Amino acid sequence: MTASELAPIAAAPVLQPLTATSDGAYLPATPATTTWGRLPCADDAPALSVEPGAAVVVDTVSHEGILEDQGRDPIAFFGAHGVAPRDVLLDAIAVAADGHHDRTGGPHVVTGPIEVRGAQPGDLLAVRVDALVPRVPYGVVSSRHGKGLLPGSFPVDGPLTSIFCRVNDLELGLDAARGTLPLQPGDPDRPVRFPLAPFLGVMGVATPGPRRHSTPPGLHGGNIDIRLLVAGTTLYLPVQVPGAGLYVGDPHFAQGNGEIALTALEAPLRATLTVDVVPAAEAAARYGAVTGPFVRTAEFLVPTGLDEDLDVAVQKCGRNAVELLGAVYGMAPELAYAYLSAATDFEISQVVDIVKGSHARIRLADFAAVDRIEVPR
Repeated sequence: MTASELAPIAAAPVLQPLTATSDGAYLPATPATTTWGRLPCADDAPALSVEPGAAVVVDTVSHEGILEDQGRDPIAFFGAHGVAPRDVLLDAIAVAADGHHDRTGGPHVVTGPIEVRGAQPGDLLAVRVDALVPRVPYGVVSSRHGKGLLPGSFPVDGPLTSIFCRVNDLELGLDAARGTLPLQPGDPDRPVRFPLAPFLGVMGVATPGPRRHSTPPGLHGGNIDIRLLVAGTTLYLPVQVPGAGLYVGDPHFAQGNGEIALTALEAPLRATLTVDVVPAAEAAARYGAVTGPFVRTAEFLVPTGLDEDLDVAVQKCGRNAVELLGAVYGMAPELAYAYLSAATDFEISQVVDIVKGSHARIRLADFAAVDRIEVPR
């Protein structure tokens, strides 16, 4: 698509970096407060330090539009698609110009780490997603480097296909906004329109030792890519190092389970998060011996399973689901196993990382009559 086909690009406001917030708990995305390609570890100094229970506003930038194979020049990249220079994020420009990209790791830019004072290994870090606000009215879906679900088929022509996606009606709110793609290149008059559901693909805590790990997911979180993590949900992460070292990134406007082309609709978000600590003894009493991240939404309890082998990832998810049902509701393992088979969807989070992801959606409403432990929000 050409610039003339897309202009004017936006009616929605562009959210450039803030100078401050009312309470000062704001973490911008700068070359100094982000890591690019790898995840924070114990040796990384906190970019921000907060008390448990604090609300934090965090700006994220997308790797799409700033990567080397896209020219590492977001003004030029987005300008070719009709975006005026004033509508390109200043922090994306700064990270592209001055950020260090460890290309042995991955593409993602993450903001952090955030120290949560008093958090210790064995605790759970509870990260409530209060709000996720799109910062621009456009994004990108890319397939590259022979990766994705169908690496032998896509990209069709060359090592990279980056599909620019404009977002319509964002100024009217997320319910009205739609991502749009044409049926054929150069045919903007017949768009495919799909709803937005913003979430952060990377949410995690720092790992022990001096080595920064690559972005594929693990017990620490990382690139978990669970699209259920929209505003109003809570992610529980096993703390690995003192202070936790929370980081977030890989912002999405929308994603299908599986994320088969390698990326989904990648675009920057401003996140408001409330961070709290569940002490180790309390965590064990509430949730048992669950390994790895898990999620609580308004409708579901969501265990995860992570492994390079997708079959093993689903098996791990199943074991964690049985463990959660026993710890939270006192359900016998055989009965939990039967219930999960009859009533719970096991889904593929993503298949494009080295480590594959699965998650299950356990309906909270099914246990409304059970007089057991209340699952905290």
